[in-house]
Amino acid sequence: MSDTVEPDHADADLMLEYELDAPPEKVWRAVTIPALRERWLPDCDLADAEPLSSIAGEEVRFRLRESEPPFRESHVTFRIEPNEAGGTRFRIVQQACDIRAKQPQPANSNNRTMMRAA
Repeated sequence: MSDTVEPDHADADLMLEYELDAPPEKVWRAVTIPALRERWLPDCDLADAEPLSSIAGEEVRFRLRESEPPFRESHVTFRIEPNEAGGTRFRIVQQACDIRAKQPQPANSNNRTMMRAA
């Protein structure tokens, strides 16, 4: 197994890439069968045990949530593809969610609306 870290990937806050000796079908099972996934990605780390999206045999995406305040959330995507050696290229792409943008502003925030003169 070899691994590569590519932090400057355009779509990701963090991207890890591994070359695994196992075939893609075996890696896919480890990622998608809850009893197997629980060994390395416990349900307590997931905001929801059900994937956000999935492309059978190729990609599955989950929402993660920290267990400690401020309870930041992120999306993690597992990408699986065969490599030239007969094993699997396994990519983990994690993107932070900006939960502040999703939170409603309090009615008494006392924020003043700025207007420009015409």
